[in-house]
Amino acid sequence: MSSTAPTPEPRPSIFLSYASDDRAAARALRDALIATGLDVWYDESKLGGGDAWDQKIRRQIRDCDFFMPVISHATEQRKEGYFRREWRLAAERTMDMADDVLFLLPVAIDDTSDAGARVPDKFLAVQWLRLPAGHPTPELEALARRLLEGENSVRPTWSSPRPGCRRPFSTPHSTGTT
Repeated sequence: MSSTAPTPEPRPSIFLSYASDDRAAARALRDALIATGLDVWYDESKLGGGDAWDQKIRRQIRDCDFFMPVISHATEQRKEGYFRREWRLAAERTMDMADDVLFLLPVAIDDTSDAGARVPDKFLAVQWLRLPAGHPTPELEALARRLLEGENSVRPTWSSPRPGCRRPFSTPHSTGTT
């Protein structure tokens, strides 16, 4: 009788999208995410010679569990760039998702404000992480734990409970605001 080891659960996958000017910060972010146990799609390590890169990127955006756009002064300055196509593809993918599905994970690597940012509107509907130069923070580590635990819904961010409703995600130390 042969026994086979159980197949391990696949790790949640994140597509990391960034402007080439932000490559150093994107590498730091990639390394931090991998260290938490997440599977990160990063173009430098996932595209090889002879790859049909546009098709491969589109397939990865279609198949990834989460999409993490890296937002910065560099992306704000660029009117054009392939990262903008990736961002639109991810925003379009959300059109087929329920509103409470966690998919977009915007990250600002500098003091770029979400107010008036040159990003798809869908990116403004979710809370941004602030990761200076792409370096890990306790907030990134908490997010990684949530993703690894299989959490896949957006947490509400209302400032006061609706009459008769409890805040399902509040803790005694939480203010309910972000």
